[in-house]
Amino acid sequence: MTTFKDRATRVTRATDAPAPAGHLTLAQVLEIVAGGRLPVRFTAYDGSAAGPPDAPYGVELRTPRGTTYLATGRGDLGLARAYIAGDLELHGVHPGDPYELLAALAESLEFSRPSAWTMADIIRSIGARRLLPSAPPPQEAPARWRRAAAGLRHSKTRDADAIHHHYDVSNTFYEWVLGPSMTYTCACYPREDASLDEAQENKYRLVFEKLHLAPGDRLLDVGCGWGGMVRYAARRGVRATGVTLSIEQASWAQRAIAAEGLKDVAEVRFGDYRDVTETGFDAVSSIGLLEHIGVRNYAAYFGFLQDRLRPGGLLLNHCITRPENHSAAATRGFIDRYVFPDGELTGSGRIISEAQDAGLEVLHEENLRQHYALTLRDWCANLVEHWDEAVAEVGLPTAKVWGLYMAGSRLAFESNGIQLHQVLMARPDERGGASGHPLRPWWTP
Repeated sequence: MTTFKDRATRVTRATDAPAPAGHLTLAQVLEIVAGGRLPVRFTAYDGSAAGPPDAPYGVELRTPRGTTYLATGRGDLGLARAYIAGDLELHGVHPGDPYELLAALAESLEFSRPSAWTMADIIRSIGARRLLPSAPPPQEAPARWRRAAAGLRHSKTRDADAIHHHYDVSNTFYEWVLGPSMTYTCACYPREDASLDEAQENKYRLVFEKLHLAPGDRLLDVGCGWGGMVRYAARRGVRATGVTLSIEQASWAQRAIAAEGLKDVAEVRFGDYRDVTETGFDAVSSIGLLEHIGVRNYAAYFGFLQDRLRPGGLLLNHCITRPENHSAAATRGFIDRYVFPDGELTGSGRIISEAQDAGLEVLHEENLRQHYALTLRDWCANLVEHWDEAVAEVGLPTAKVWGLYMAGSRLAFESNGIQLHQVLMARPDERGGASGHPLRPWWTP
């Protein structure tokens, strides 16, 4: 799972600078709220323009509905609605990878909250009718309060709906974006010039070795995606079981397992990880699942996975985190409504505390933040390369959602807005800890 923290929408204190006299153009409105510091060229349907005429990147507001989206959507949500609906166009970048434009905005764009009298001039100029919300694009998930009809947050039913929204887009689409590995989690680059497939293979190697797996061991991979970890382990003689809430992923993984002749040692199930009844696994891997669990469920989550392990067994948790531990966990805006409904992120400290309080011994943790930025770079490159096919498969609006979210997430990882942590832990054995392992880390970081 990936996410995107928009740094380009910071809001500063109200400015007391008077608005220009008379009717304001849309470009003048933007200059007021941006303090005249536009790093890109802005043009609007009313014929107005702002920003450097020779800027390499541009934003074009094409319709009055786009103004409504921008005026009524909080934070990045209005921008996303206008862009996905086609009311806002980006120039100088490919829709499959608008990273450079987003980086320019994040670098220097800082919004100011206009004073009350300036705001009144703005409303008069754009028209009060523009403040009446318009229906969002159909790709948008319902607001959180409306999702209650599907059950409480992180109930099995509601989790299944959230997973379906994101992961059951199209296996063909994912093949174009993710490449042959069909791995939708952070890769681990052995070198900066390594290919995406090489880095994903290296990530699986790292997880496999951290879990100290050997032929004949039993592995449970929860939230297994298209079964990449399951098949990697099975090829090395491990009996691997995966579980996913996406029926599209499960079907693809089962076919891949059969094609590789691994059916005797590998299995991927369609279902909730909480429905796994077997115990005594030598290891459990959770790669990109915790973001969907909900912070209030961490204790139950770690307790459940610990119960699946034999005494002394190892658990590796790999997930996106915040760089601190005090922010509210719930994601909002564009990510919540278009990408990961009900997703929640917290800091690695909170994750480690919850794991320890559940009785697990934490052995090692590391941050792969920079690796996720590189992964997203390569996913965007794949989307650009297969743009026409992707649009034909899922439609232009959905393809634009993916380009926007992956490029924005890359920027967030680069700027330390979000991180990716792997935490290795063990179920204590009869001696009260994890014994039988080398004294120092036994893998190559």
